[in-house]
Order: sequence, then C-alpha cells, then structure tokens
Amino acid sequence: MRKLIYWVHSSIDGYIDGPNGEFDWPVMGPELIAYSDALDRRVDTLLFGRPVWEMMVGFWPKAESVRDDPHTAAFAPFWRATPKIVFSHDYPGDEWTSQVIGGDLAEQVTELKSRPGQDLLLTGGSALAATLADLGLIDEFHIAVHPLTLGAGRPLLPPTNTRRPLHHITTTLADAQIVITHYQPTPPPTTDPTT
Repeated sequence: MRKLIYWVHSSIDGYIDGPNGEFDWPVMGPELIAYSDALDRRVDTLLFGRPVWEMMVGFWPKAESVRDDPHTAAFAPFWRATPKIVFSHDYPGDEWTSQVIGGDLAEQVTELKSRPGQDLLLTGGSALAATLADLGLIDEFHIAVHPLTLGAGRPLLPPTNTRRPLHHITTTLADAQIVITHYQPTPPPTTDPTT
C-alpha cells in the first residue's frame, strides 16, 4: 500500500500563509531543499487542494524564467514531469492536471493508495489535509516550522471534531533556523483476542 505524505510549511503561530494569502516567507536554504528533495524522491504522484494548485500552476510551469535558485532548478522539472492530482468539486482540470478527484474522498484516496507505484505527496494546504487526516488517510506528516509569526491566515489544520493522536518520528533543524518534525498516526491499540 502506498503511503500518503503531507509536507507543509508553517509559521510558529500555526499559519500556512499570511492574512492576505502571502507565501513569500519560507526561506529555502540548502538543508531544507535537501529535505524536500528527499521526500520528492519517494513519490511518483503529487496531490493538491484547489487553492494550492492555483498557486502552483501559476508558477512552476515557467518557474526557471521567473526565479534563478537551486530549489527552483531542482523542483521545476520534477513538478512538470510528475503526475498531479487536484482535489475539487468544481475544477475541470487543465493541461497540467492528470486527474481531478471531487467525489467520495475516502473511497477514491483509498483506491489511489492501493495502486502500484511509489508514495503520494500532498503539498501544502490545510482544509484538504484536515479532511484526509480525519479519514485516517495521511500516513506521514512532515511540518517545517519557520521562525516568524504571521498573525493570521489559514491555520495549519483547521479545527475538526476528530482527535487523532500522532507519534513523533524525527525532528530536524534545517539551515540553523527551521524545525522540521516528522509524525505518523498512532496506531489504534490492539485487542488481545484471548481476553
């Protein structure tokens, strides 16, 4: 079974973008880039909610002509070549979209995870990640906390009615300032069939 990995950047006050949708604050140093690249090498499909998709498709197809840095040079060709799935109820898709999923998330994502291949990477976003976490479909959380406060914006994970305990796998300090924590869902307790 393929794993679904959630990779997201957050401020220390728990927002993934600023009050006006700003995403100009993550500092992509060499160690953070290396961590992101290592996740990319594990996957063969990229997943996006609609708001993140619109940001991504507006930049990555022509990224090298806009920005000249190591992260852009490494990620842009990977992004263009890798199948991309967008989650939306009303988005028709575009030339960069491999598939749009808008129906029963539990059924469709479970089927997607059961296909042969490498793992799946959900990048950024919050509402879709919260829904998939509530459904028990996210297998790994990789959260990069940057040293700033944004004051407002979209929360890392919006409030839901579901409690899902996680357990800590690793913590990495990248570029002497960004704390990346890797969590996995805590498996439910096993019951002893003899009791």
